[in-house]
Amino acid sequence: MNKTAIASLLGLLFSPGIFAADSIYSDNVVVTASRIPQSRENVLADVTVIGRQAIERAGQSSLAELLSTQPGIEIESNGGPGATTNVHLRGTSSQAVVVLIDGMRVGSATVGTTALNQIMPEQIERIEIVRGPASSLYGSDAIGGVIQIFTRHGEGKPRFIASAGVGSYNTRQAAAGISGAVEDTHFALNVSSLDTDGISSIKARTGRDRDNDSYRNLSFSGSLSHTIAKGHEIGVQLFTSDGHADFDGNNFPANQDMQQQSFAIYSHNQFANNWLSHLKAGESMDDLHSVGSFGVSSLRTKQRQYSWQNDLTLPLGTLTLAYDRLEERVSGDTDYSKKDRSNNGVLASYVLEQGSHAFKASLRRDDNSQFGKHNTGNIGYGYRLNEFWRVSGNYGTAYRAPTFNDLYWPFQDFGFGFTYQGNPNLKPETSRNKEVSVVYDQGHHRMSATAYRNEVSNLLVCCQGLPQDFPVNVGSATIQGLTLAYEGWFANYHLRSSADFQSPKNDDTDKLLVRRARQHGSVWLGQTWGKLEIGSEMIASGQRFNDADNVFKLNGYTLFNLTAQYKIDDDWSINARLNNLFDRDYALATTATAFSP
Repeated sequence: MNKTAIASLLGLLFSPGIFAADSIYSDNVVVTASRIPQSRENVLADVTVIGRQAIERAGQSSLAELLSTQPGIEIESNGGPGATTNVHLRGTSSQAVVVLIDGMRVGSATVGTTALNQIMPEQIERIEIVRGPASSLYGSDAIGGVIQIFTRHGEGKPRFIASAGVGSYNTRQAAAGISGAVEDTHFALNVSSLDTDGISSIKARTGRDRDNDSYRNLSFSGSLSHTIAKGHEIGVQLFTSDGHADFDGNNFPANQDMQQQSFAIYSHNQFANNWLSHLKAGESMDDLHSVGSFGVSSLRTKQRQYSWQNDLTLPLGTLTLAYDRLEERVSGDTDYSKKDRSNNGVLASYVLEQGSHAFKASLRRDDNSQFGKHNTGNIGYGYRLNEFWRVSGNYGTAYRAPTFNDLYWPFQDFGFGFTYQGNPNLKPETSRNKEVSVVYDQGHHRMSATAYRNEVSNLLVCCQGLPQDFPVNVGSATIQGLTLAYEGWFANYHLRSSADFQSPKNDDTDKLLVRRARQHGSVWLGQTWGKLEIGSEMIASGQRFNDADNVFKLNGYTLFNLTAQYKIDDDWSINARLNNLFDRDYALATTATAFSP
């Protein structure tokens, strides 16, 4: 796959300008790391928060590209805007990360991933990334960690925001929203659109596949909440994204219609001074309709979700008790032998912040209708050496349930003795993770070093390359790594950088796991002159392999992006973005192998 990023996007924004802040933290509260609000400096997990300001100034056009600049994250993509895109968090598989939108799981239960290409940055208020095992808080799939996306919400005096832009490849983009609070009612409505001719996913000199693969998206998010009495709030939230993408289909007309939705109602109730209850019910949907050389197919996942969480403030620390229920159902053209399953999870979590000491512990038990009961846990301790330095350690277990494709894919005969089918006897993939961190934080400068070792057992692979093929649990993998990160201010300069050094290997073959590099990192440098801010960014990745045997190489690459913002007044600003400054050709995936787990 040949990938050249969209270059230059210019727009006018009717919104507050984004310039240097007094602190590196645009949002000093983290929720995802423990399911309760914590101050950023007290969180023991390896966490990154991307605020709205950072999203505005980023030299990226998509959510996946934005995530690729963050510590511990690699992406793989099958093309330009709208193409299938997956995330590897700390070297784990693309199915080993939980993605939440406003607390709701989103994604496909058939392939086990989330359509990140469908989530537009214009809809996002902030992103919280938790690296490391989190199944003891969120259940299945959180071996690599959790990415939670919070859509734009309403606070303060009502205000209107709007933006519009044009760019290369006939790219047109627009967004508008209104949000705020009126007495005890908070509201937010946001809509965005993207239309681009895109690029060709496959480097073809002749035939239909040499054309550009266009993409268009229309997204909407909204929320409404009301405080009915002091300490008692009810609300509703909605997210929906509709996309249409053309793709290269072996010289046949090929396209996909994609829809992603999330809807929930909730109630927050302060029943006593030390008892806060959170009750939520909702449903998410992932819908895909494809047309290509293979014919026409449709596939839909619905996930009904219920959660009741109780936060109890104790004389020392906070105890969280929660019950989660997840009901998954798939439908479409594929005749799965089983189309639904459910999971009940109960958890207890304890967080203590006392002087120089910080402690956390969590334990969860899941009961799944397909593979039975599973227990996970996590424990961590941190000690503040002085005002600026802290050391911490964490140990946790996690697991990943097999997908519907893994378990129930119907028997297929490809002819010439080649067949494929699912394996209902698969076991969950499990992991044990140990890590230590050293953090220096004095407000304007933050440095961290995190070393980890993640041992994955019952490794799930979708295929073995056999004539009569099926998914299996094979051996184990060990992922060892070191993540270095820095963010800080120097006068009117803002610097953010990270570097990852990892060894994600299959223990049985001693080969690198598919599409994961040994080194990757990024550097962003911004400078402000009065009303003008200029940003430059470098993203680099080492060599990877497209197959489990490490035969087909994907070369390393280095990309450069530039951004600029000029603040006209408090409401108007002009923005420009130039992605892939040197027009570098690079590949994040290839069709060189028939089987790429």
